[in-house]
This record gives sequence, structure tokens and C-alpha cells, in this order.
Amino acid sequence: MLKEKFEILETTCVPLPLENVDTDQIIPARFLSATTREGFGKNLFRDWRYDKSGKEIDSFVLNDPAYSGKILVAGKNFGSGSSREHAVWALTGYGFRAVVSSFFADIFRNNSLNAGLLPVIVPEDFLKKLFGVITEDPATIVRIDLPQQIILIPSTGDSVSFDINPYKKECFIKGLDDVDYLLKMKDRIRAYELRNTLRK
Repeated sequence: MLKEKFEILETTCVPLPLENVDTDQIIPARFLSATTREGFGKNLFRDWRYDKSGKEIDSFVLNDPAYSGKILVAGKNFGSGSSREHAVWALTGYGFRAVVSSFFADIFRNNSLNAGLLPVIVPEDFLKKLFGVITEDPATIVRIDLPQQIILIPSTGDSVSFDINPYKKECFIKGLDDVDYLLKMKDRIRAYELRNTLRK
């Protein structure tokens, strides 16, 4: 299915300065019965957001009205643990378009790239700087320029480049998933098949 195009994202951020956050913390296993992407956002970080009675835990960042935005800034080794795609669905369902960290678990990173959540890997010193400015001023805007592969903090001028697979970059910019990408190339695929058939 077509996804929302991603070129330049300018938004405030939500800081989660915790390391080794695994997929069971992102979306607890008891919420995995559904097979479609809808509805997972309400249970993102469920056990950190709510107590056993269902009351919001004020100290958790998603319940702090000072923080909002479409970028989650997370500690090192975000998305470790099981390979569940539901973790990415919960993040996108909540409204995040990108996650910034110094390291992602490989399976989580691949799931994110496949589901329209941009994983941005930055050096530890930049991540520390980012946490600092967001905590000091929750209204801080961060700019992710995907075509240029740069993440920038306009208020300080700090920026770094980041890597992304060229194919996945094109899919994000054009709002395509793997199936959409192949369908857009169907005429070229048919031409290739025809040439091979004529050679036989």
C-alpha cells in the first residue's frame, strides 16, 4: 500500500533516553493478536504509560504535555528483542514518522524501513546533544532532510549526515512500499521478459 511521502520533516521531538528498549516494551505481547496495522498506537509503551488500573503515569514522557512531535529520540540499541513488526506499527500508529538513535537492532531497523518509519542512526555525541536541547526546550524543532540525508538542529546549527539504503530512500521519498515499487516497474519488467523470450 502507498505510504505518506517522506522528504523533509520538521517537528518537535519526544525524548526517551533509555537504552536497550526492546519490542516487548514498545508493544507488550498481549496486544499482538491483531494482524493488521490499525489500533496499535494506543498501546505503544503500554506498561510504561499506564498503571494496572489504566490510569496514566504522569512521569512517563508520552503523558507529559510538554513533549510532542513526529520524531522519537531514543537511547542506544532501540528495538532489540523479538522480531515483531507490531512494534513499528505501534510507533507509526501513535504518529511517529522517524526514530533517532545511535544504534538500532537490525530486524527492527529493517521492519521500520519496510513500514514507513525512518530509522536515523546518529553518533553518540550528537544524540547526547539532541537529548540536551530537547530537555532544555521541548519546543526545539529538528529537521530531517531525507534527500540530503542530514539531520539538523536549527536552533544550534548542529547537524550530521546519516546512511540509508538507496532503494529504501527512493521508496520513502516516493511513498512506495515494495509492491508499489514493483508495480511501477511492470512495463520494464514485461519488456525484459519479452526480450528474454525472443532470445530463446
